Amino acid sequence: MIRSGFRTALLVAAAGMALATTVSCSQSTDLATAPTPAAEVVAPERDPQTLRLLYSRSALTLNPHLATGYQDFEAARIVYEPLASYNQAGELVPFLADEIPTAENGGIAADGTTVTWTLRPDVTWSDGEPFTADDVVFTFEFIRNPVVAAATAQYYEGVKSVEAIDDYTVKITFTDPTPAWSVPFTGQTGLILPRHIFEEHNGPSARDALANLQPVGTGPYQAVGFESGTVVYEPNPSYWGGRPAFERVELVGGLAPYAAAREVLQTNEADFAHNLQVEAEALRELETDASGHVTHLFGAQVERIMLNFANPFARTEDGERSSPDLPHPYFSDLRVRQAINLAVDRDTIAKELYGSAGKPTAQLLVAPLDYQSESIAYTYDLERAKALLNEAGWVDTNGDGLREKDGVALEVLFQAAVNPVRQKTQTIVSDSLTELGVDVQISRVRLDEFFSADPKDTQSINHFFADMQVYSIGNENPDPTTYMGWWTCAKIASQANQWQQPNNARYCNPEYDRLWQAAKQELAPDRRAELFQQMNELLAEDVAVIPVVHRAMTNAVSDRLSEVEFTPWDASTWAIKDWQPAPSDS
Repeated sequence: MIRSGFRTALLVAAAGMALATTVSCSQSTDLATAPTPAAEVVAPERDPQTLRLLYSRSALTLNPHLATGYQDFEAARIVYEPLASYNQAGELVPFLADEIPTAENGGIAADGTTVTWTLRPDVTWSDGEPFTADDVVFTFEFIRNPVVAAATAQYYEGVKSVEAIDDYTVKITFTDPTPAWSVPFTGQTGLILPRHIFEEHNGPSARDALANLQPVGTGPYQAVGFESGTVVYEPNPSYWGGRPAFERVELVGGLAPYAAAREVLQTNEADFAHNLQVEAEALRELETDASGHVTHLFGAQVERIMLNFANPFARTEDGERSSPDLPHPYFSDLRVRQAINLAVDRDTIAKELYGSAGKPTAQLLVAPLDYQSESIAYTYDLERAKALLNEAGWVDTNGDGLREKDGVALEVLFQAAVNPVRQKTQTIVSDSLTELGVDVQISRVRLDEFFSADPKDTQSINHFFADMQVYSIGNENPDPTTYMGWWTCAKIASQANQWQQPNNARYCNPEYDRLWQAAKQELAPDRRAELFQQMNELLAEDVAVIPVVHRAMTNAVSDRLSEVEFTPWDASTWAIKDWQPAPSDS
């Protein structure tokens, strides 16, 4: 009853904050949900040499290792490059590397403890200074400096040392045999920083460096302006790949998904709109007689509902909420979690909200396909869910339609970022839970706050001061070691680590940890796939998370562009060096 009273007070406060969020974000929400009345659209005159890119969030830094979210990686990727990255087919493509390491060329050690990269000899930074192996060594020093608290540090945890053999040869040594040798220094989490620019800021002043806003990179464009949610770029005169096709790039943040899609597909005001979480029917209407097209690329993204294994409405003696020391009063019961899982209508959510951009799933690890498990399935069964709650002792004793146990009502606070698709997901799930006899309170959180890494933003996904939350994420690399490590006991987000660890469900299972440790060092591909499948199955069996939809990355691209290729394993801007104006019809 103490919990119930404290919870009631917090729910009232949360409801107030949710109402304030609804009011303050009403303009953004309207843009995202309401199609514009049919009217003749007059395409504005645009500079053909300017490339305009639209995002829902504004970039806060151009230092990828201090990124606060995907928008920072997208903006930084235009300036910085990794040694290599993965294309759509999952093949490694060299950027700053001269070739991809293999066992045959001697780059990958037979025992899995080292990998050696050879670098391009013709690369300079945009200020004309030479790029060398020492810059790769420094990037590792910067990432691993605990004072810096790099956002990408988790991708380098298994690295023992990085050594410059000579100016164009780098040797990486791992603490254990490592099949995931390709994770460090590849993709958007592997972008290389210049030592001569950042060395004096490798410490407490890392976030104060001017270069975080005025970077010196090796990429095709250099940033020349950064203000009011817009980053402006011009060609990098020192780029090793030759001069890129456009004279100016504008990356604009803060646009609602529907508004961004409309600017590309209908009004011809922009060339690219990123990650369009727009209802399927609204997007189909925008595609009619459009000046652009929509791309759907399925990778590893899974829209999931998280259940909090900790009590978000009780505090430890130190004042910590959602502490694993205080288990959740009903989600600690597997039967309650199973009931919630059975009440999620994945088919309806996927069909009505995502269309061709989403597939219903119960798998957390969906890509690469080798790691999926055929034994994981889902069903929508409210009668079975009711039976499980009855079995767990949650019954409606007074006929008010709500279940109680020991005088405590079965009620949940369900939070999500402000977004029309997620709000409708909340509604669909809430309707089913209400039919079960669960009292559901809906919270809508500002986008920047929900996905914030700032310890002060208490409504963020890692604080998780709610019972349930919904969002989408997946593995950044075809090797899912880091991603699946998020569910280990050591990765629990807490006050002690400033909520910087990714296990925000506070799930902890020693058997899962054992499987992950084995997969982390297993060099045999078939055995390794089996281990990841077992981890996938264990998470499903424990209802540690409720996967809902395997989401495609949905972007809008202007028909005036050509040679635009996306990959699920890097930022959308990963190959912007290749983007070209489409050939003229004349």
